Amino acid sequence: MTVLILTSEQDVTADMVVAELHERAVPVMRLDPADLPGRAVLSADYAHGDFDGHLSVGGHVLSMGGLRSVWVRRPGEPAAHATEPSTWLTAETRQALYGMLYSASTRWMNHPRNAEQARYKPWQLRIAHLSGFAVPPTVVTTAPRVAQQFAEEYRDVVVKSASGPPPDDPELALPTTLIGPDADFSAVAAGPALLQRYIPKRADIRLTCVGARLFGARKRTAPGQVDGRYGDTEYSWEPTVVPDRIVKSVREYLALAGLAYAAFDFAEDDEGVWWFLECNQGGQFGFIELETGQPIAEAIAHWLARRAPDRRSSESRW
Repeated sequence: MTVLILTSEQDVTADMVVAELHERAVPVMRLDPADLPGRAVLSADYAHGDFDGHLSVGGHVLSMGGLRSVWVRRPGEPAAHATEPSTWLTAETRQALYGMLYSASTRWMNHPRNAEQARYKPWQLRIAHLSGFAVPPTVVTTAPRVAQQFAEEYRDVVVKSASGPPPDDPELALPTTLIGPDADFSAVAAGPALLQRYIPKRADIRLTCVGARLFGARKRTAPGQVDGRYGDTEYSWEPTVVPDRIVKSVREYLALAGLAYAAFDFAEDDEGVWWFLECNQGGQFGFIELETGQPIAEAIAHWLARRAPDRRSSESRW
């Protein structure tokens, strides 16, 4: 039984998990959907009252009947490396590849259907509320007056991107920034803005979840630091205990979202409250493992190496 990893060739974080799987003598196929068609070949057979499918990469052939699990890590756009790429070819290749994989009964980390929904920040905030997390008051709007009223009510607010750092640095993009009610909100009409009450924090928290295993990491913040991803400080990530109330909320969130892997970011205030900021369904973990020594790659490999369910059973997430 083989683990299929969908990611790019340059994904060094995936290499950590591949090494762990090799130590367990678990067969691995690594595929970048960008290499299909071309370096990779697929075939799916829905004839004779049954289904079977095959993937071939570098001479290694994987039957869907021998698929143990799928890790969707950092896959490229299907057909991106084709001789004559096109929007149509990408759509056709996505249909073929993921349609075949969806037809197999296997375990996903994470299933693309759930992962796609989990990317949406407004949806995350709703699920966080339902899961019992402390969530800062937030508004997403294209109405300058609404943004102005929100800032007037909460005084110090953070404005940030809902979709994450922009890949091409567009003019309308704004990095995570602390602003006050005197700011000019007219540009909100040009694109959705996410504004959130500023949480003065003493530490950033990264909580990496692999199935039922939780790895908490804490990094003290510099005074007045807004975004823990930017700006060098004298502090580093250290392991931290996850409070019981957070464990309970995490379990609820993962169940509602249908995720087997997730990376939560929290802001810890002076009273020790962990404020939910976001949940990245495909968040990086390599830097946390390297700084804290927590065995996250080992946990992922263990989850992926578990035996696949019977092909006749329904999809299993856990």
